[in-house]
Amino acid sequence: MTPGILATGRRWLIACAAIGAAIAALSLPCQAVDYPDRAITLIVPSPPGGGTDTAWRLIASRFGELLGQTIVIENRPGASGNIGAAVVAKAAPDGYTLLALISSHVINPSLLTQVPYDLDHDFVPISRAVTVPGVLVSNASVPAHNLRELIAYAKSRSGKVTYSSGGVGSTSHLIMELFQNSAGVKLLHVPYRGTAPALGDLLGDHVDLMTPDLTIAMANIREGRLRGYGVTSAERAPAAPEIPTLSEAGLPGFEALQWFGLAAPAGTPRPIIEKLHAAVTKALSDPSVTARLVKEAMTPAPSASPEEFAAFMRTEGAKWAKVIKDANIAAQ
Repeated sequence: MTPGILATGRRWLIACAAIGAAIAALSLPCQAVDYPDRAITLIVPSPPGGGTDTAWRLIASRFGELLGQTIVIENRPGASGNIGAAVVAKAAPDGYTLLALISSHVINPSLLTQVPYDLDHDFVPISRAVTVPGVLVSNASVPAHNLRELIAYAKSRSGKVTYSSGGVGSTSHLIMELFQNSAGVKLLHVPYRGTAPALGDLLGDHVDLMTPDLTIAMANIREGRLRGYGVTSAERAPAAPEIPTLSEAGLPGFEALQWFGLAAPAGTPRPIIEKLHAAVTKALSDPSVTARLVKEAMTPAPSASPEEFAAFMRTEGAKWAKVIKDANIAAQ
């Protein structure tokens, strides 16, 4: 074959490759234009009525309106969110099956010996949605009326002041471990099988302290059945601005939050991720959505970009991994 023919053949192959690349590049924006053309399933890894479920039912209507489709919430509770996450990890990466991420998803890899997903490789983070502060509370019989008095009381009774949690490795447990490290106190952990019985025994004066979500503690604090020492967020909660933060009450820099976010299966095209991010961000800025979330003691907190949310998740994972390691916690 002559050099001229070879050169012509190479030019033809290069041209074909360029055309193929151009077609591939054009096809992704088209997916975003056409997406979504049917209902989207949002897997919520908690039971109906739980915090994650409540948040997303408040967001879903406006979120769906902005996308032009219905958001179908499917509850897949169990195993600290792992069951729901495993479903989405195996779903088609087409934007029609999404995961309601929860704080536990970044904690589980450090807490459990086996996790049925790889957080870094099986999902594409889209955005954080809301944050939910905990609140350090005691029953009314504890003789401490502010955080400094509580810390002094705990130091005077080292290892004897009790606190309840929703279970070993639960968010309420980990927040109290972080509190002990920050305050320099030693408390006695009394784990329960769930938040409800843990809170019930706190109200019944069987244990001294707890850090439940502000959502479920707020009414009891206002009615005087519990004493609130501070919320665990960096800023005061819009739902209860009268309660100081633990940081301003005496533990500078203290911050620990539950949060809920949104993710898609790995491989979901970038234009779809961007469309979902824009819609959830806009939904969370809607005054009616904001008002309903704040009423439930949840603060809208969308991420500026999917990359920002991914970085936040990595930071949270490292933070709680250290707490778990330092306290030698193993799930039971």
